[in-house]
Amino acid sequence: MRFECQPGCTVCCQQKGFVYLTEQDLPRIAHYLGMAPQDFEKRYVYRTRNLRRLRTPRATRCHFLRPEGCAIHPVKPAQCRIFPFWPELVDSAREWHRTGSWCPGIGKGDLVQIEAAREQAREMRESYPGLYH
Repeated sequence: MRFECQPGCTVCCQQKGFVYLTEQDLPRIAHYLGMAPQDFEKRYVYRTRNLRRLRTPRATRCHFLRPEGCAIHPVKPAQCRIFPFWPELVDSAREWHRTGSWCPGIGKGDLVQIEAAREQAREMRESYPGLYH
């Protein structure tokens, strides 16, 4: 597996889907934005029974996606940080290649050892138990 994030690329941020938050993501992002966690949650988070996710605004895929990139990049959610080493991509060559059809970083850069990719996939599973059973 090869992957290297491409400078200025936000293609992954523009894909259909949701950005889920871990318990650690919410206060970290709120602090970065100078907000109380409860205020951040009220304004930006949609809560389901067992998951939290960023609300999806009408005009864009993410409140924090700007023309110059991610406004919260230094504290971005674990889901964003771990991409593309999600379990469903690491565990399936077909899904990895399918994602590579739109992600310009897949297939570029140094070879990523499979154990390193699996470790990130494991972190994803542990961070989002409501998504991975």
